[in-house]
Amino acid sequence: MIKVVIAEDQKMLLGALAALLELEEDITVVGKASNGDEAVKLVGQLQPDVCIMDIEMPGKGGLEAAEELKGSGCKIIILTTFARPGYFERARKAGVNGYLLKDSPSEELAASIRSVVAGRRIYAPELIDEAYSEGNPLTERESEVLLLMADGKNTKEIANQLFLTTGTVRNYVSVILDKLDVSNRVEAIKRFKDKGWFK
Repeated sequence: MIKVVIAEDQKMLLGALAALLELEEDITVVGKASNGDEAVKLVGQLQPDVCIMDIEMPGKGGLEAAEELKGSGCKIIILTTFARPGYFERARKAGVNGYLLKDSPSEELAASIRSVVAGRRIYAPELIDEAYSEGNPLTERESEVLLLMADGKNTKEIANQLFLTTGTVRNYVSVILDKLDVSNRVEAIKRFKDKGWFK
């Protein structure tokens, strides 16, 4: 019997996923969590074979929990609405065994759980296409400048913090806007966030 813990902050969805998996003869849901902290605790207590995790949850999200559970022996499947390359990249680095989207057919979930327990990795096909077609185009320094912009810092404050001249910061900003194909700072921050590139 495959033992599963599910972490999902939307109660109705959590109940529906558990009910769906309980219909499978070889799968049993041993625990339900509403955030990453609870998921990590339950995995420690119940020693499940698989933990299915949403990404955006209150407190500790699914990716942080997955990073914490790396090497625990429990297989992690991310189940999310977000097909963002940055999230997928981070999930892969955390060693997750599967990354599925919530709009996948329900029978795929049980099949994916079995595959992951058998030692395979399962990633939603649209993520793989996206991940290989587009990575974060900014250099580390450009990303740093953008993060400071996102924190509400102006050109002068960014220059002071990074020990640069204001002219250099302005150059960075124009390169960032150009690379992200946007016309202002707000759009740049939004695009970077939508892609899941904020670490």
